[in-house]
Amino acid sequence: STMRERKTTDPLHLSTDLSEGKEKLRLKQEVGLISGVSLIAGTMIGSGIFMSPEWVLHHMGNPASSLLIWAACGLLATFGALSYAELGTIIKESGGEYIYILRIFGSFPAFLFAYTSVILVRPAGLAAVCLSFAEYAIAPFYPGCSSPQVAIKCTAAACILILTIINCLNVRLATSVMNIFTAAKLLALLVIVVGGLVLLAKGQTQSFQNGFQGTTAGIGAVGAAFYQGLWSYDGWNNLNYVTEELKKPEVTLPRALMIAIPLVTCLYLLVNVSYLAAMTPSELLSSGAVAVTWGDKVLGSWAWLISLSVALSTFGSSNGTFFSGGRVCYIAAREGHMPDILSMAHVRCLTPSPALLFTSAMSLIMIISGSFTSIVNFFSFMAWFFYGMTISGLLYLKIKKPELPRSYKVPIIIPIIVLMAAVYLVLAPIIDQPQVEILYIVLFIFSGIIFYFPLVRFKYHPRFLERVTLQLQLLLEVAPTTKDAN
Repeated sequence: STMRERKTTDPLHLSTDLSEGKEKLRLKQEVGLISGVSLIAGTMIGSGIFMSPEWVLHHMGNPASSLLIWAACGLLATFGALSYAELGTIIKESGGEYIYILRIFGSFPAFLFAYTSVILVRPAGLAAVCLSFAEYAIAPFYPGCSSPQVAIKCTAAACILILTIINCLNVRLATSVMNIFTAAKLLALLVIVVGGLVLLAKGQTQSFQNGFQGTTAGIGAVGAAFYQGLWSYDGWNNLNYVTEELKKPEVTLPRALMIAIPLVTCLYLLVNVSYLAAMTPSELLSSGAVAVTWGDKVLGSWAWLISLSVALSTFGSSNGTFFSGGRVCYIAAREGHMPDILSMAHVRCLTPSPALLFTSAMSLIMIISGSFTSIVNFFSFMAWFFYGMTISGLLYLKIKKPELPRSYKVPIIIPIIVLMAAVYLVLAPIIDQPQVEILYIVLFIFSGIIFYFPLVRFKYHPRFLERVTLQLQLLLEVAPTTKDAN
């Protein structure tokens, strides 16, 4: 059948391949600790730290309170990741929020998440990062004027197509690209940090005098500042999407999270201090691209290095987003919530190529139809809605099923704090500045009901879709996969 209903049994009780007496495909366990840290840090450090500081400062009104927002965002990302680490050691399956919602709350809410995530949220995140990559990559070719939209969108589309080829060919190739680009972007951030420390040593501290003067206290302004800051931290949950591809997931998952997120938080704070040492708050606010302005002031003729670094950084980040985003589509199809073809893997490359191709196609549509800012705003709202639902699932397991085996436990106060933050981030923009776009998002989420009941609940499968699936299977050289029974 084109879409299949799977039993939601614990993966520990699934039969092994050998007992079935036939060989089946499964994704390779290629992601170790270094690649895990690179996947998290490499996805988190994208365009945000080079674009968002001016917006956080704009919403908060002064340097000191904006630095507090950056620290609070890092703490919230750390708390969220630690909560996800416990979920990942209880439910050792790939798929992130999708698989946790499925196992805890059941099929219907999981389908709504998969439907929203696969068609909108993940492609939107990828499109936003690729658009920002394109802006920095082609900026040197249009000195003194803004780049044409056609050139930006064509470059972003080319970026997605290159990522599709890399990720479809080989998991190890994709993780190698991630590791190389993560090292490059960490080096770029260290240059900014060292430059800032030199400026502070020379006494350029005027931005930090009377640091809290003029702080904004509105609920909406603080929420908007958090959205901009958290966009820079997004990616803290990416390792949970590839749990089945981790070597020793019960050890690697918590350890990689505890290394990557505090590292990124410290870097972000130091980079913000460096920006404020190099320019006054008013200069920072009037800057179109903070990192480039910093480069012009501090590096002089070497300022082009910053543009290159941002382009490399955003390319590496988009690779991490693509790597994990394709897995959501693949896992949802494997559980019967998406067309069967999306649950298959290439017979030689052992990558979920149909799911990756579908994610690529949806991202290309987003690039053609949307802009960077519009995509980011609705991405943040939807992401924190589902983060909140997932964290409430962890609280349910901690209270109702404490006997479940888990190799890592997070103190219950941590997921409670994350849930409260998620509720605030979802409700603050609705209460303070209600927008019609949020209504459209909610309507889209619940439009999934139209597809769920006939296709999943009542298993209505048109015959022509079976023929299409078979033809696509032959064309793409893919076959069904099995779960890891370990």
